[in-house]
Amino acid sequence: MAVVETGAAPPSVAEVRPRGATRREAWQRRLPLLPALIYVVVVTQIPFLVTLWYSFQNYFFDVPGGAHWTGLSNYKQVFLSAAFRGALVRSVIMTVSAVIVAMILGVAFAVLLDRKFLGRSVIRTLIITPFLVMPAAAALVWAGPMLDPNFGLLNYLLQPFGVHHVAWLSTHPLGSVIVVMIWQWTPFMTLIVLAGLQSQPADALEAAKVDGAGALATFRELTMPHLRPYIELGILLGSIYLVNTFDQVRLMTNGGPGTATTNLPFYLYEEVNDAFDVGGAAAAGVVTVILTIIVATFALRMFARVFQFEEAV
Repeated sequence: MAVVETGAAPPSVAEVRPRGATRREAWQRRLPLLPALIYVVVVTQIPFLVTLWYSFQNYFFDVPGGAHWTGLSNYKQVFLSAAFRGALVRSVIMTVSAVIVAMILGVAFAVLLDRKFLGRSVIRTLIITPFLVMPAAAALVWAGPMLDPNFGLLNYLLQPFGVHHVAWLSTHPLGSVIVVMIWQWTPFMTLIVLAGLQSQPADALEAAKVDGAGALATFRELTMPHLRPYIELGILLGSIYLVNTFDQVRLMTNGGPGTATTNLPFYLYEEVNDAFDVGGAAAAGVVTVILTIIVATFALRMFARVFQFEEAV
């Protein structure tokens, strides 16, 4: 005799959604982003394609006849140009020096601002001020009231130490530009490191204190490993922005004396504005973009591996 179970629930059938409906919903989600995507393509990719086209042309503003195709001759001149290699080296020196010193000062200021003291909120607000100043305004302030050889504030403050009427922009041009870059980007590094300090778990610090660890040992063994992702993020962002420094060079030293402060952005500016060499400047710009992409891609992959390793740990 067979027994039939009537109370058993029928097997569930997965709901099948039409393929067209899924694609339609996906496009509906992407539609609000379409204007931003079009804007980015118009202001970045189209100019880059035009620059790429000009890099294969021999085109001077002051020579009649327009542009004509020259192939890879512009790129050959870029790689053989001592001026381009010098500008590349100076860009690396300026960027690396400014980022490292700004990060060291940022860590020091963040540690101080993480402590409780009277007026801490006011000091935190004031220390952000240099980062909020426009680069062009900062360059003009430093070139005139700060570093002027006759009435500059820096010479006035250094008079008790025997420093008189030093023309900083002539005798130490590269160092002067780097100092302004450090002054403007130290607050940014401070904010990033301070955010990392405030996210540090307090129970770990209390446990280290109970175990008898000193302040230096606690900072070295607990705080620095915790701050490592924040420091690396600050270095990455600072390098991307500082490698494009132009305002300080143009307004403080105009690339001089000679070529002492000519970096890549100012070199490209001179190629177009002074030499009228549109094709050569376009080729140098393409090479600069390629080098920047290579360095940024390597740095991003390295930092991504670091973050994945720390999450796994």
